[in-house]
Amino acid sequence: MSLPEPLRRRLSEFSRTVFTPSNSVSVIYFFNPGNEIVSSLPLQMSLYFNIYYFPFWWVSEVIMLHLKYPVLQDYYRFILVTILILATLIEIIRLYLGYAGNLQEKVPELAGFWLLTLLLQLPLILFLLFNEGIEIQPLERAVHIVFALFLVFQVGSAFVALRGMSNRLAGHFYLRQFNGVEELLPAPEAVRSTEV
Repeated sequence: MSLPEPLRRRLSEFSRTVFTPSNSVSVIYFFNPGNEIVSSLPLQMSLYFNIYYFPFWWVSEVIMLHLKYPVLQDYYRFILVTILILATLIEIIRLYLGYAGNLQEKVPELAGFWLLTLLLQLPLILFLLFNEGIEIQPLERAVHIVFALFLVFQVGSAFVALRGMSNRLAGHFYLRQFNGVEELLPAPEAVRSTEV
């Protein structure tokens, strides 16, 4: 035995009003089983370890800069101090954007993290790693290699996470355009009666 059509429609509207969050645009979005979390665990683990590694890198870089400062040429002194200040500021902003973008699944923040990593931080660390004019010490080479490995891994994993998040977001936008389509379709009983 099925419910009469007016009662079914009112119950349907009532259930949508009560059980769907007020900020939700689409019933399809709320009840879709595809609402899985797409944040990247490898990226998050890398960011976590990077937060603890960065102070060690910074202290070792400051100590090495202090020890080799009298030996360096004037322009390398200026370049290294500038790189240390820029790398510190970029790293703080980069780690914040990485955490916010990955854990909250925010595409703009994660894209900012990816761009800062790829375009600013990675070239700075590679300069510190491969430029022989700055009198690279063994400790510096070791900490720069580990930091560069963190950055390369984060570039790759952030790209994969960004692609997954943007694909899921595009799917949600695609489904939102069909909101209200079920009200425009004829009732199933009306379709069956016209087919007979």
